[in-house]
Amino acid sequence: MVHRAIRAQSFVVRRTENTGQLAARGWQPYTLEKEETDVKDLWNAPDPEALPGHRPTAAASRLRLPALAAAPLALMLTLSACGGSDEEQTPAEQVEADDELAALVPDDLAEKGVVTIGVESAYPPGEFLDTDGTTVIGFNVELYDAAMAKLGLTTDWQSAPFDAIITGVTSNKYDVGVSSFTINAERLEQVNMVSYFNVGTQWFGLAGNPNDVDPDDACGKSVAVQSGTVQVEDIEARSEACEEDGKDPISIQQYEDQTLATNSVVSGQNDASLADLPVSGYAISQTGDKLETYGEQYEAAPYGVVVPKDETELAEAVRAAYASIIEDGTYAEILDKWDIANGAIETPEVNPSVG
Repeated sequence: MVHRAIRAQSFVVRRTENTGQLAARGWQPYTLEKEETDVKDLWNAPDPEALPGHRPTAAASRLRLPALAAAPLALMLTLSACGGSDEEQTPAEQVEADDELAALVPDDLAEKGVVTIGVESAYPPGEFLDTDGTTVIGFNVELYDAAMAKLGLTTDWQSAPFDAIITGVTSNKYDVGVSSFTINAERLEQVNMVSYFNVGTQWFGLAGNPNDVDPDDACGKSVAVQSGTVQVEDIEARSEACEEDGKDPISIQQYEDQTLATNSVVSGQNDASLADLPVSGYAISQTGDKLETYGEQYEAAPYGVVVPKDETELAEAVRAAYASIIEDGTYAEILDKWDIANGAIETPEVNPSVG
């Protein structure tokens, strides 16, 4: 798959008061009263006022929305996560260090004892903020925490714009990047990547498909995608094919994060969206059957942990740690917890071959 970074072009909902500040961020006018009603009715969720506020190439230029600006639109995905703040230990918290594996960790990192991870925390269920508005949770987070526990390391998750993470890793701002990164040839030229999960793209929209969306012929439809993701390249190619066939192009609406893209479908502003399968499935599960999948998953590819190109020892340690949690059952337990076992892999690899 070819990946290209595109800057977000439109954000379709904003407060009508404080319009100057939001307009400066590229938001188009939309009536607050109507949107609050739509979102609350469709999601059966608390008043958004009370709430805090794959992937692509490293070159994309996305700005992260401030929490307060995003608050009126915050999807209730972050409120009902199956990961949540639970008093019981997570599978990752039950993992004990393996001395043999810990010996694989580079000396400087072993001495520090903490791995700093760059993450874009707005892509549930992979990685997103818990209800406290600061703690990063999700299945990618739990898997990596478990792997690092095997190495005797703790984790420090630092939220960042998605398209700044690989640059952050190559500049040593972060030790690694974990944020639903699809492994592709372009990324492998810049960094090492350790595979740990397999996932494809899934379309979704309103239940019953009232807008008659066919993923294989979406010409003339309005489709929401997260900017910078592999789905942007996908939908652009489909739109170009429409025009070549003499049909109307697809109206491609790009959003800062998938939460906003999904909200636009729920509120009826767009006809459909497409995202990684776990993201689509999670959105559907949180809407009370307001959404459904369209078509089947396609173009499955591995997610990978981003590791600096010159850190081959660290990449091997990460690979061995994932292999260990696969072997002892922790990996399967985490995937089952998040209902994503269909993306499991048997053998993690450093820099696997990709198409």
